[in-house]
Amino acid sequence: MVKICCIGAGYVGGPTMAVIALKCPSIEVAVVDISIPRINAWNSDQLPIYEPGLDGVVKQCRGKNLFFSTDVEKHVREADIVFVSVNTPTKTRGLGAGKAADLTYWESAARMIADVSKSDKIVVEKSTVPVKTAEAIEKILTHNSKGIKFQILSNPEFLAEGTAIQDLFNPDRVLIGGRETPEGNKAVQALKNVYAHWVPEERILTTNLWSAELSKLAANAFLAQRISSVNAMSALCEATGADVTQVSYAVGKDTRIGPKFLNASVGFGGSCFQKDILNLVYICECNGLPEVAEYWKQVIKINDYQKNRFVNRVVSSMFNTVSNKKIAILGFAFKKDTGDTRETPAIDVCKGLLGDKAQLSIYDPQVTEDQIQRDLTMNKFDWDHPLHLQPMSPTTVKQVTCVWDAYKATKDAHGICILTEWDEFKNLDFKRIYDNMQKPAFVFDGRNIVNVDQLREIGFIVYSIGKPLDPWLKDMPAVA
Repeated sequence: MVKICCIGAGYVGGPTMAVIALKCPSIEVAVVDISIPRINAWNSDQLPIYEPGLDGVVKQCRGKNLFFSTDVEKHVREADIVFVSVNTPTKTRGLGAGKAADLTYWESAARMIADVSKSDKIVVEKSTVPVKTAEAIEKILTHNSKGIKFQILSNPEFLAEGTAIQDLFNPDRVLIGGRETPEGNKAVQALKNVYAHWVPEERILTTNLWSAELSKLAANAFLAQRISSVNAMSALCEATGADVTQVSYAVGKDTRIGPKFLNASVGFGGSCFQKDILNLVYICECNGLPEVAEYWKQVIKINDYQKNRFVNRVVSSMFNTVSNKKIAILGFAFKKDTGDTRETPAIDVCKGLLGDKAQLSIYDPQVTEDQIQRDLTMNKFDWDHPLHLQPMSPTTVKQVTCVWDAYKATKDAHGICILTEWDEFKNLDFKRIYDNMQKPAFVFDGRNIVNVDQLREIGFIVYSIGKPLDPWLKDMPAVA
C-alpha cells in the first residue's frame, strides 16, 4: 500500500489530501501538523476551514484511509511520498524584508524529514515557494541523508477558495516538476500515477523543477494583474461616466482576453496574490531585472490605490468625516463562500475608516469576531505565520462590534460598505434597511452586487465602483 503524508493541515494540505484519499482508496493518506487544536478540529464535526463540499469528502474517508495526526515523525517515517504544505510567509525582517518569502518552516520540515527517514522518499513541494527552493531543500536533504535517497518534486496547487473541492475533482491542469534524470523521471511518474486515478492524462503536465515553481507565481501574478487592470479602468469610468461592467463585458467578449477575473471591486485579497507578486519582485531584483520588478510592483500599487480610493470616497461623501458615525460593514472574508480573511481588502478599508474615528458594525456569515479583531490589530504579514506564533489575545478595537445579522449591522447606521459578494447580500430587504438608517443613507458597493437604480429609488445615495456617479458624489469629490 502506498503511503502519503502531508506536513501542514491548512487550506491547501487538508482539502488536497482529503480528495486524494477519496479518489485513491488504495492509498493511505495522513495529514500531520504540530498544532493540536487544528488536528483536533479536523477530527471533529466542526472542520477548521469552511469550504463547500469539504465536509462530505472528509467524513467519507476519515478513519478509513484518511488520518489527521500530530505524530508528525511517525507518519513521515512511514510515508513513500511526503507533501510539504507549510506556511511560506513574507519576511518581516532581515534580507528581503517585505518581499522575500520566509522559508524557516520549509527548512525545518526538510531537516526533520532527513532526520527521521529510514527509507527512500519522494518529497513534494505543495506550498507556494520561490523559484529554486527545491534546490535548497535538495541540499539540506542530501547533506543529511545518511545514504537515503530523496527526490524533490514541485507540485503547485491552483485551487480557488470557495470552489477548491470542485477544482480538485476537475482540475484545469495538474503540474508536476522534477529533475530531468532517470530517478527524477521515476519520481514524477509515481506522483502522476496518484493523480491519474481521476485526472485525464492530458491534463497532467510535467516540466523541470524551476518551470513548475515559477508557473505558480506567474499564474497568480497574471490573475492579479487582470484585477488591477480592470480596477484601474474603474477609476477612469467614474471620471468619465462610463460603466465598468459594460466595459469589462465588451472587453471579455474578445476570445483572446476572455471574461474571467474582469470584475471591478474594492481590491483583491487572499493568501497568495500579494505574497506571490512580492516574491516575484524580489526574485527579479535578485536576478538583476529591476524593470521587470517594477512592472509587477505596479499590480500591487493599483490594488492599494483602489482600497484607498474606496475609503476616500466613503469619507468625502459623508461630509468629509465619519467620526463617531456608525458604518455597517457587510462582508469581511476576501471572497464569498470562504471564511478566509488573509489579505482581505476589508482589513485596509476598516482600518482607513477607523483612522477617521468611525464606529464599525461588521457582519460576515463565516468569519468570527475573534478573527476580525485579530485581523484589525495584527501587523502586516503576521497572519501568515502558524497560529501558535501569532499574538495570543489581540487587543480589541473598541470602535468595532461584530454582529450575526445584516439588519442588526445596518440599524441606525449612516452608511453601508459591501466588501464581500456573499449571495445573501443581493437579496436583502433594502427598504427595511433604509427605514432603519440615519438619513441621508449611503451604500458603498465595493463588489458591484446591488441594483443601483432600485436603491436610489428607495432613497439611498449609492456609490458603486466604476459606475456613473450619483449627483451627490459629484458634488463631493474624493480627494486622495
